[in-house]
Amino acid sequence: MKVSRTGSLAGLVVVGALSLTACGSDSNNATPSNNGSSGSSSKIDCAKGDLKGAGSTFQKNIVAQWIKDYTAACSGATVDYQGIGSGAGIKQFGSGTIDFAGSDSTMKDAEQAAADKTCGSPAVHLPVTAGGIAIAYNLKDVQGLQLSPATIAGIFQGSITKWDAAEIKTDNPGVTLPSTAITAVHRDDSSGTTDVLSKFLTADAGAAWKLGTGKELKWASSIQGASKSDGVSQAVAGTEGGVTYVEVSFVESAGLQSAKVKNGAGEYTELSAASVTKALAGASVPDSGNDLKVKYDFANTTAGAYPITAVSYEIVCTKGKDAAKQALLKSFLTYATGVGQASAADAGFAPLPTELASKVSAIVATLS
Repeated sequence: MKVSRTGSLAGLVVVGALSLTACGSDSNNATPSNNGSSGSSSKIDCAKGDLKGAGSTFQKNIVAQWIKDYTAACSGATVDYQGIGSGAGIKQFGSGTIDFAGSDSTMKDAEQAAADKTCGSPAVHLPVTAGGIAIAYNLKDVQGLQLSPATIAGIFQGSITKWDAAEIKTDNPGVTLPSTAITAVHRDDSSGTTDVLSKFLTADAGAAWKLGTGKELKWASSIQGASKSDGVSQAVAGTEGGVTYVEVSFVESAGLQSAKVKNGAGEYTELSAASVTKALAGASVPDSGNDLKVKYDFANTTAGAYPITAVSYEIVCTKGKDAAKQALLKSFLTYATGVGQASAADAGFAPLPTELASKVSAIVATLS
């Protein structure tokens, strides 16, 4: 990591694949096998008790996989995570009703102050996974749809209303497009995914995007709302001509398609683990301190990068008021940011870059 205010994540090598098998119920050093992957086995220091988390629906599917694997390996541990949206998760964490919050955007000053007060110590952001936000659509006769940022902005502001609109034709030369009406669906809860999309459009669509940034926006009345990632993906799945923005694993589960999105290099790029990793190549994290707020340029010109990319965090107390819960949180996050990263690709996510994963692991080790 270079010596500067922030460290670059360029030249990334993703975390090596390891998989988990159940350990003996009396062991505090669970040893998952590699299950055919290269590299040595890793140990998990299991802890017991109950842990509650809530927030980001973006990370919901991979957290569910981590919980399944961790609790199978660690007898006596119960971890519950509810995907209620980043904003709601941050609010619950600030009020002390959950042990950790998942969020795709960092806390605002007032939210940080509430979290610090509840913790009795600084609350920090720990990156746990990364992934792409898909522009998911339902058009049975159109494969490989391409969309530019300005066109996406028009769709979600209600100014582009038909799938054969001139702007969409320009993005898709030679493609026969239907005159089907566009039914755009937005998140109607406080959403980190909305925050990421709005920041991307602000950076890449320029004056074409007029709604600003944030977890909640003032959508046009013609744009339909639905709750959480499950809600928007299912709304589009039931509507020919529907379109929304959602984490890619929900696209697959709902049987939708994901559009190629034009990036800063002028390429229409498919969403994949590789294209997300390329997008993160220009990102940076602080060189010092325990609060790892990742910064990256949505308009970066890296070839092959998928531009609507998000890092998702767990927000935790650096010092817990309940020693047993903090021990379990530390154990679970050690697994999630280590061995658990092997679950990323199959769950539709990109593993954390090695450099970032190592920094997160070092901070998790200091939780007390």
